[in-house]
Formats: sequence, structure tokens, C-alpha cells
Amino acid sequence: MQIFNQFSAVWIAALLLVIIGIVLLRRKPKWPQWIAFGAVVLGLIVAWILLHPQQTAQGLSAAQVQATIGQGTPVLLELKSPY
Repeated sequence: MQIFNQFSAVWIAALLLVIIGIVLLRRKPKWPQWIAFGAVVLGLIVAWILLHPQQTAQGLSAAQVQATIGQGTPVLLELKSPY
């Protein structure tokens, strides 16, 4: 069940695409409607590629993090909890 919790936005987007696809097929779509549907699918794929969570480098000590802060580059501190 954890996959549904972590990737709920992906599942919701996939479900909406399936629903839109079913409705589209029932109405005998024309080319502009297929192109619009394809653009939505492509947009969601591109958004996932650009915005999906990625594993960051591990192993920085507290001293290294403190040394990085204030050096002119942005620092993202990500604190995680299992729940």
C-alpha cells in the first residue's frame, strides 16, 4: 500500500487519463481531439520527468552542511520521517 501513498498524484493522473480516454473513444473523436489528448499525456510525462523526487547524495556530516550554508549557493535541507 505504500506505493499508493507515495505516488498518489501519479495514480490520480493515470486514472484521469484512462477516464478521459474512455470518454474520448465513446464520442468518436476527430484529429484535433486526439492531438489535444496526446498533448495532455505528453505534458504529464514531461512534468513527471522534470519534477519527480530524486535520491540525493547521502553522507554529508553536520559540519559539512554548516560549512556549505552561507557560501553563495542555495542549500536544500530535507528532513525526512517515516511517518
